[in-house]
Amino acid sequence: MTSTLHAIIGTAGHIDHGKTALVKALTGTDTDRLKEEKERGISIDLGFAALTLGDRRIGIVDVPGHERFIRNMLAGAHALDLVLFTIAADDGVMPQTEEHLDIVHLLGVERGIVVITKTDLVAAERVTEVNEEIAILVAGTRLEGAPVVPISVVTGAGMTELVAELGRQLRSIERPPPAGRFRLPVDRAFVLKGHGVVVTGTAVAGTIAPGAEVHALPGGERARVRSVEVHGTPAASAGWRQRIALNLVGLERTELTRGHVIADPGLTLVSDRFDARVEVRPAARRGIAHHARVRVHLGTAESLAKLVLLDDRPLLAAKQHGWAQIVVDHPLVALRGDRFILRAANAQATLGGGEVVLPVADRHRRGDDRVLACLERIRSGNPDRNLDDAAPALLEIAREFALGAGEIAERLNAADAAVGAALRGAAGLLALPDGTASEAWTTAAKWARLRSAVAALVADFHAATPLAPGLEMEAVRARLAPDASPRLFRSVADRLVAEGVVVRRDSLLAAPGHRVALAGDAQALAERVDAALVRAGLTPPDVNALAAELDIAPRRALDLLGVLEKSGRAVRVAPELFYAAPTLTEVRAVLERELRRRAQITAAELRDVLQISRKFSIALLDYFDRTGVTLRVGDARKLRRE
Repeated sequence: MTSTLHAIIGTAGHIDHGKTALVKALTGTDTDRLKEEKERGISIDLGFAALTLGDRRIGIVDVPGHERFIRNMLAGAHALDLVLFTIAADDGVMPQTEEHLDIVHLLGVERGIVVITKTDLVAAERVTEVNEEIAILVAGTRLEGAPVVPISVVTGAGMTELVAELGRQLRSIERPPPAGRFRLPVDRAFVLKGHGVVVTGTAVAGTIAPGAEVHALPGGERARVRSVEVHGTPAASAGWRQRIALNLVGLERTELTRGHVIADPGLTLVSDRFDARVEVRPAARRGIAHHARVRVHLGTAESLAKLVLLDDRPLLAAKQHGWAQIVVDHPLVALRGDRFILRAANAQATLGGGEVVLPVADRHRRGDDRVLACLERIRSGNPDRNLDDAAPALLEIAREFALGAGEIAERLNAADAAVGAALRGAAGLLALPDGTASEAWTTAAKWARLRSAVAALVADFHAATPLAPGLEMEAVRARLAPDASPRLFRSVADRLVAEGVVVRRDSLLAAPGHRVALAGDAQALAERVDAALVRAGLTPPDVNALAAELDIAPRRALDLLGVLEKSGRAVRVAPELFYAAPTLTEVRAVLERELRRRAQITAAELRDVLQISRKFSIALLDYFDRTGVTLRVGDARKLRRE
């Protein structure tokens, strides 16, 4: 059975408008499972049932209608293929009818059936009146034009027509599975005696099977799937469009709550700031102001947040759309294309909602047309197609200098293969280190900016420290591309060298024409440094001690030693220790003579031969190991044989 034969139906509507009774009439299941629900006669939390219709296996999520339990309703309404929107014939349109419709519209539910319930309580004329109310209510929403079916679960009137309409609607819901790794927003977590932790939810992407490794986000706690069930029946695998229960090994119940996401370990994105396209509903009469405090519902998660408008408007008015950045108090799992709801911070009203566009966002300058254009390009690309424009836009807007193909695929919520093809085919992109072995990608514009920045940084360094042979490559990376790994930045440096921007001397970057030249006082001071090394012989001072002896700054002493090293008059034996070149030549001759005589030598034995401290003998032997003169064997050294 393929995933296209599965579907998720949800109920929506005002309290006491017959949602739970409708589900029971369709499936035989009473979804009110809590004692309090039985006692009060109202739904408080989510209820679940299963319906087999033809060749389809359908999960039904029954949501509470009371305004106090909207947060519970939202936890179940996030992944619906079709909604059964109930309006009681006797009451007609009520406050929660309007709010539930706003939520269904904002969550992007494209298909629905408006069910007029309790028709046995009213005359036919009243059903006609409610039909007219419905036409006004749904105008301008995703349910505009949805079929309307009057029913009574008491008499059975209209139920045959409703089931037939369900079949027609479900047959028209044929779309490929979404890209991305397995994700299951948790709506329930509990301990089943004898089995351990069980989580339930509606899978929004991917598939899962017993034995699979998963982790819980946010947090990253690892677990293994012991078993998978769909509607109480063990399954060899399950996924998108299915209600799933997972028995997990390795997690404690206290680590999981509604709002967590059980995911493939390859999915790592957790957002505390994301960019989105926002719609404000007419019910938000005052609109949503820049920097307003709001309550965000995404999947089964909920968090207070700050809404930052990205254009110059002080307010996003009712019925308006706009770009915003959502800064949440508690990290959420948010991927491109996910829908969310915005409610008042006090949870008293639904204000609007929208679509996640950039799940990992940097702070933006308001009114930046470049940022807004990039966001539109990212949003317009289909998750698995038309990525030729979305991928470059993502790279341009990302704060990082370069991103790996896997990171790009995760941020675009797209398949790895589709992203790889888009990167190779898109104009204006640069593969690093090269097109045949690309670890990361950047844009030509970012590369041009980095070229200029590196050239300027190296030039400024030479101007400030003319005696230094070059700037440490790691210092350049930390300053201009801190997000790039040292390995990747070495490739960047090699490309800069190939393009003639800099020259590389071991770990140093320098301007192509840079030459260390001593003149005047600097030349005289270098001679004093050289003389001090020669005078010290086998026990030269370290850089700090030499600087103190000559009454100069340690940085200047190191620069002068670098010049002497470049000219062959001094040798760096350790990071802070230099020898006069003639002295080191004499030490090597003594060492080789001793090793020809005794085959191997220890640091203590070399100390005695040269009459120096162990500190110097160890530093010298380490240097000769590095330069290929000796080979370490345990605590001793012997001559290296070619």
